[in-house]
Amino acid sequence: MPVEATQLVDDVMRRWPATIRVFLNHKMHCVGCPITCFHTVADACREHNVNQTGFLAELNAMIGQKAPSSGEGQPGATAIC
Repeated sequence: MPVEATQLVDDVMRRWPATIRVFLNHKMHCVGCPITCFHTVADACREHNVNQTGFLAELNAMIGQKAPSSGEGQPGATAIC
């Protein structure tokens, strides 16, 4: 399952720890931030002024997945911080 914009940042980093490097490369200091349990990847991109499409492509490349083609998908599971 590829990373999607609707997934919580905390869920993404816990499920695929290698994605942490992508967040850091974009100067997104989400690692250790208490908001990651509430922010989606889309929220984080908006807050940090990062291009969401490119960022998702980088996350998915890091985990070896293709991005969804139609924009459909499942939201991430609820995280407990």
